Amino acid sequence: MPFTSSYMVRFLFVIALLFSSCSRKVAPMSYQYSVPESGDWQTSHFKAYDIDSSGIYQLFNQLNEGGHAIHSILLVVDEKLVIEEYFDEYSRLDRHDLRSVSKSIRSLLMGIAIDRGFIESIDDPIYKYLRHPTPQKNMDSRKEQITIRHLLTMSTGLDCNDWDRHSLGQEDRIYKKDDWLQYFIDLPMVNDPGAVSHYCSMGTVLAMEVIAQAANMPIDEFANQYLFEPLGIENVGWEHTSQKEISSSAYRLSMTPRDMAKIGQLVLNGGDWNGRQIVSEVWIEESTSALTSITGIPYGLLWWRIPLVEGDQKYELIAATGNGGQYIMICPELDMIAVFTGGAYNSEDDKFPFVIMREIFIHTFKGN
Repeated sequence: MPFTSSYMVRFLFVIALLFSSCSRKVAPMSYQYSVPESGDWQTSHFKAYDIDSSGIYQLFNQLNEGGHAIHSILLVVDEKLVIEEYFDEYSRLDRHDLRSVSKSIRSLLMGIAIDRGFIESIDDPIYKYLRHPTPQKNMDSRKEQITIRHLLTMSTGLDCNDWDRHSLGQEDRIYKKDDWLQYFIDLPMVNDPGAVSHYCSMGTVLAMEVIAQAANMPIDEFANQYLFEPLGIENVGWEHTSQKEISSSAYRLSMTPRDMAKIGQLVLNGGDWNGRQIVSEVWIEESTSALTSITGIPYGLLWWRIPLVEGDQKYELIAATGNGGQYIMICPELDMIAVFTGGAYNSEDDKFPFVIMREIFIHTFKGN
């Protein structure tokens, strides 16, 4: 489902009316809160933050009635896990297909590749590192000007727009091809590199192939060695819904919600994890800044910057988003991370977590 600013405004308004129809001051007792289990996270009771928790009880009372596609909700405040709830028989041990949340994790891998010296700069042309594929069709000198940055800002100029079914590079079309990357680089140029950004999944796949060839290491091994193992992330899967044999760089991630929260905490901490700099603070700052826009929403290097207004305060979320309702939402102003997984694939319902973030979590914790 395309992620547009006009849609978000309409959706937030309608659901906000739903929540405002009930009093925030009443905390029904049917929802039984419990502090999350400790282990890989420090945990805390949310009432330690001197908040009015009625909105939280109202939310989970409604969700426990069913009629939604949310699979999990986690909330981290001040580096402590304070809410962890699962639905539809999901548990904290279950991995979830991250869909395009994988893109934002790919951004971290690119930052690490630069920190480790495998890649000098994202402003280098891709063919400084990429031995194959090389263009075989639609030859155009502008393809030699495509840089890694263009892949990460989705501005290669190639005819690739996942949200336009007429685009030759639309992802569902490419999934039917035998060689995804060759087909992608053979697409015709429709813009100069860097001129305009369109949501293009295959460009991020090519970016991972750049890392794999520069480091001479499959991307899953690279990720495990330099990102997941340092964060204590072990329950990871690499897969794709396509039945074709594809490059390992094209596989997307599955991960537990707790480990998704670790990714969010790493970004919130400027790339630091327990005193160890996993990815440089400079990369975190640049990659999560608004460098371009896609359908009117600010976009960085595979991270969204999503403005939410609650009351008279504007909050700038750093967000990783995935079809179906997979989200890592980072609110630096409140030292808060929210993680959602869900099954609302190709549905407007997958935007519901933004309502929860604004109407419940931000509203509840903004004054503590």
